[in-house]
Amino acid sequence: MTVATSEMNSLQWTHRYAKLGLPFVTTWQGTPLSDVHWVAQNHSLLQKLGLDESFWATEGVLEALSGNQILNGMQPHTSVYSGHQFGVWAGQLGDGRALWLGESRIGHAHWEWQLKGAGKTPYSRMGDGRAVLRSSIREYLCSEAMHGLGIPTTRALCITGSPDAVLRESVETAAVVTRIAPSFLRFGHFEHFAALGQDDKVKQLADFAIEHYFADLKDQTDAWRGNIYAAFLHQVVRSTAQLMAKWQAVGFCHGVMNTDNMSVLGLTLDYGPFQFLDDFDHNHICNHSDHQGRYSYANQPKIGYWNLFCLAQALWGLIKEEDLAMQALEPYQTLFPEALDEQMRRKLGLTDIQHGDRQLATDVLACLSKERVDFTIFWRRLSVCVKDFSNHSTPMQAWQLVLDLFLDAQPIEQWLDTYTHRLSSQNLQAAALLMLQNNPKFVLRNHLGEEAIQKAKTGDFFEIDTLLHLLHSPYDEHSGYDRYANFPPSWASSIEISCSS
Repeated sequence: MTVATSEMNSLQWTHRYAKLGLPFVTTWQGTPLSDVHWVAQNHSLLQKLGLDESFWATEGVLEALSGNQILNGMQPHTSVYSGHQFGVWAGQLGDGRALWLGESRIGHAHWEWQLKGAGKTPYSRMGDGRAVLRSSIREYLCSEAMHGLGIPTTRALCITGSPDAVLRESVETAAVVTRIAPSFLRFGHFEHFAALGQDDKVKQLADFAIEHYFADLKDQTDAWRGNIYAAFLHQVVRSTAQLMAKWQAVGFCHGVMNTDNMSVLGLTLDYGPFQFLDDFDHNHICNHSDHQGRYSYANQPKIGYWNLFCLAQALWGLIKEEDLAMQALEPYQTLFPEALDEQMRRKLGLTDIQHGDRQLATDVLACLSKERVDFTIFWRRLSVCVKDFSNHSTPMQAWQLVLDLFLDAQPIEQWLDTYTHRLSSQNLQAAALLMLQNNPKFVLRNHLGEEAIQKAKTGDFFEIDTLLHLLHSPYDEHSGYDRYANFPPSWASSIEISCSS
């Protein structure tokens, strides 16, 4: 790997995590790919990083973001972590196909850059360290789709591609995604050193995280008997509860919620066998490798708590007092349902809190599940109906767009009667605005991603850019793009996504 110079005057590199050194990180270099080319470029994220469009054409950038070269200031390395996979302790894992380039600073904001698919690392085990075009497009688009929905997530700056062959279920071509995040610290980083009995390393890692990402905790330890590690755990509990609620509210299934795929910052991390629900099934399993349904849509909130318990165990050597650890952990049991209640009130256009709101949300989901109604289309149509409610002579006429989604109208009509009564205490204009801002018109459905992937395999990357445009502002109408908000085609249900996705 050679070093390339670059005119990036506005980009300052720092390497806070890399400075921890061994055994936390290993200096490493990517394995070069041949004939690399641009597949996708995220212009809005580039601007957020303080760079202008000339960045893409800067000498060495394409090669650097493919793992072939190093730009001035970058210090590539990989990190070690462990984790529970499908509920079973898997031992040492680590960045098997991720390469950290470093950390850029803009004012007080720090952004870590990471390549996914840049080749083997010390932690690749039996893997090749590569990513394929198919999975790279999915991760790129879903990272940005989640950001557009207002859900905490890692971001994706670009995809580069190569004709080099990679063997998965079939032979595919290689690609590299450049991922951006404030931090890629996982629950598994803490679990790794705790499992080795190295509480001094767990402390070093926790102190690093608190100093750089949770500095406000230093002023909040009175409630935790001065124990900043209990305060740290509680903050991760809070952010994870919020994240789970946001996932459930938009019908997002992660598919592989192993502890090594959980962010201590409460970010959506690692996009593999994910899916946004089409027909609503509370027990939907999106990952075809998940034969027991551990990571079904319904189970995600419970798995969030299970994973937090694993993190609490890893921090036990620092917290030391069982009642304090449980005091930090147990609030998840109320924080999650409260956060979900708030998300559902927004989806329903409710600007105040009344008794029975949770039941109202539960009942409508039961109606959707009974008839496998399209999740995203239902909520968007409900929003439109509220917006136009005053233009109709009778309540049921106002709800016709919603009623058309159901074969058996009686259950949903009964629910709509209750909902209409609940809306009577609301300003309908304000309710509709709230709903349209919380019920997206566009989500990254599997078939849309698949269409973009198939075109990209022929060298046509236009569909990726089109989807990125829509997914960056999914609550807007985007006149002329209605087909991207339509019901999925019949073949969509045959798409299988697994851990190799």
